[in-house]
Amino acid sequence: MSNDLTLAMNLPVGSIDRYIQAVHRLPLLSAEQERELALRYRQHGDLDAARQLVLSHLRFVVRVARGYSGYGLAQGDLIQEGNIGLMKAVKRFDPDIGVRLVSFAVHWIRAEIHEFVLRNWRIVKVATTKAQRKLFFNLRSAKKRLGWMNHAEVETMAKDLGVSARDVLDMEQRLTATDTSFDPPVDADADEESFAPAAYLEHSGAGPEELIQNDQDEGVKQGKLHSALELLDERSRTIIHRRWLVEKKSTLQDLADEFGVSAERIRQLEQNAFNKMRGAIAAA
Repeated sequence: MSNDLTLAMNLPVGSIDRYIQAVHRLPLLSAEQERELALRYRQHGDLDAARQLVLSHLRFVVRVARGYSGYGLAQGDLIQEGNIGLMKAVKRFDPDIGVRLVSFAVHWIRAEIHEFVLRNWRIVKVATTKAQRKLFFNLRSAKKRLGWMNHAEVETMAKDLGVSARDVLDMEQRLTATDTSFDPPVDADADEESFAPAAYLEHSGAGPEELIQNDQDEGVKQGKLHSALELLDERSRTIIHRRWLVEKKSTLQDLADEFGVSAERIRQLEQNAFNKMRGAIAAA
């Protein structure tokens, strides 16, 4: 087995066909060998034992990854993700549970490949919840056989997967949709440009430059207001603050009772404070 392991440590890169040929030349483990290696890794942290477990199952990852070839993703990427799942399975495998590693690892291999497919199959995510992920893979598999589903088929699938018929129809629509570039291609003609989303989904709000300018202008205004308030005496500043700059505003009478003057006097002080502030802001 040592010669085979030496080969494994130098698995070819850059050619998926050569890689597949190489992993199929790696030896399979008997049940006794597998248990011995699993115990060595689990009890003693023997990384060489874990490496042998992984290498002997690489061909199985290739077989599982081939089942996802219909998603338009590179086979090498699918295999790589499956290998990650295999390594996670080896890390968690307990030889005392009475099953072979290949039976235990299939869940982890498929889980990693599933996540990769969902992350990369579309620009926009088609499935984010556990139920949607389950529906995504089952529905896509069913559509290969059925094409567009009728009402009875939708209801049957919804019942089998424990989701609503609306969820099935929504996922079916997502699966048949295609990604579209927001901007037209660089070499597009006038007709293509007019059909690009950028031509009819124009944003009517402020652009980034205008937003930055607005923020700067707002900052300047706030600074002028703060400076103008500092020019007022304490009573006038309190009146302006309580009348206009707090959420629960005071009435003229509230302030009149507090300062021991008439409501009319508070109104005059407020007006004088406004006039002084306007002059200060205009001169700034």
